[in-house]
Amino acid sequence: MIQSVLSTLSHSIRLDFRSEVPLYLQIVEQVRALIDRQVLQPGQQLPTVRALATELRVNFNTVARAYRVLDEAGVISTQRGRGTFVSEIPPPAVSFQGELLRSLAERFVAQAQSLGASEAEIRQAVDEALRATKA
Repeated sequence: MIQSVLSTLSHSIRLDFRSEVPLYLQIVEQVRALIDRQVLQPGQQLPTVRALATELRVNFNTVARAYRVLDEAGVISTQRGRGTFVSEIPPPAVSFQGELLRSLAERFVAQAQSLGASEAEIRQAVDEALRATKA
C-alpha cells in the first residue's frame, strides 16, 4: 500500500530545479493539490521522508521541510513511531504564499549582505522597489 503511494507521488510530483520557487515549496503545493484532487485520501499513509527524497532525487531535508510545512498547516499528520498520514479532516484551503515570500526574502537578504549591503541599505532597496511597483 505505502509502495503504491510512493509510486503515485514520484510520478505525480514534478520538480523544476531551475525555478525560483524552492523545491520544498514545490513539493508542498503539489502534495496539497493531490489531496485536493483526492488522489491522496484522508487517513492514507505517506512514504517516509527518506523514501520520497530518494524517489524524487532530492536531499531528505527538502522533503522533511515540506512535510513540516504541511504538518503545521494541518494538511498531514506525523505520528511518532507510526508514520505520516493525510489528515482525516482537511483544513480549509491554505496558501503557502507567506512561506514563499519568506524564502524569497531570505535569499534576497543573503545576496545583498554578500555584496556588503547594510541592513539600512537593504531596507531602502526594498522600499524603493515597492514604491516603483506602485507607480
